[in-house]
Amino acid sequence: MKSRVALKTLAEVTESQWGLVTSAQARARGVTHMNLTRLTESGDLVRVTHGVYRDAGAPSTEHEELRAAWLAAEPAKPAYERLSERPMSAVISGESAARLHGIGDFRATRSEFTTPTRRQTQRPDVHYRTRVLPEQDVTIRDGLPVTTRERTIADLVEDRQDLSLIGDALRDAAGQSRLDSDRLAELLSPLAERNGHKKGDGGALLNELLRVAGIDFDHLATRLTTTISPDAFVKLAEAMSEALLKRLPVIDPSIYLKFAEVMSEALRKIPTPDLSAVATTLPADGAVNAAQLIKQLTAANWTELTAAAKSNRHEDEQ
Repeated sequence: MKSRVALKTLAEVTESQWGLVTSAQARARGVTHMNLTRLTESGDLVRVTHGVYRDAGAPSTEHEELRAAWLAAEPAKPAYERLSERPMSAVISGESAARLHGIGDFRATRSEFTTPTRRQTQRPDVHYRTRVLPEQDVTIRDGLPVTTRERTIADLVEDRQDLSLIGDALRDAAGQSRLDSDRLAELLSPLAERNGHKKGDGGALLNELLRVAGIDFDHLATRLTTTISPDAFVKLAEAMSEALLKRLPVIDPSIYLKFAEVMSEALRKIPTPDLSAVATTLPADGAVNAAQLIKQLTAANWTELTAAAKSNRHEDEQ
């Protein structure tokens, strides 16, 4: 087959596959290994990895090596066909999944996949783990099948990654969009005991990860509701506000309701009529935006509360 014809034939695949084609897909269309070699030498194709090529006219993508490794896992099948399979033959997982989701700071020196049946490879840059993944633990990101952020975080814990790194990943994930905290706790349950918690207590392990991530809401809430000092209230409320607004926007909508309850209880303990009164104005809707809640609180009372705190500090100094 002439090179021009071969390149046109390959375009039927590369146009719908990120500009990539496997040697097996090429061979199925009558494009020989010799054709691929000549097209590579002429600069019309770029060899990405063993058995996977990119049309030189297609731009290189951020996760090109990962895409190539995924294609190489089932080289004869086109991507669209594999994406419709159930269960999927290879799902990106572990550090590779974290990198694809954009969470954490993992090196991801190899491409990791979860497969429903045992699979081996001699490639040092590819790793397979065997597990039949429930459909709820698989999603599509950038056209690739990948474990959900919840499953990814649980897999990282299972792989015995440093908890501080996992905490970073959890914080990043919480900052993207809502996390299913119930599902994450469920996935962490089998890993709780070996991480120093009661057997099956995935919630405790999740709370530990939240603390590592700097999202220790329960600890702040407890401290806030046990103090009547305006000075302490100011400091702790500001800390909670920062945690909610900057670090934990949507891990669970119910956290906004919890925040409202905590603020109401704490305000009632402060013996200042105007401050206690604001407790009745806090919205009880669990879906309320935390920023609006805090704005409502601070607009009417923050100046007075801060003044009371300063007054207390001045009296203490005397």
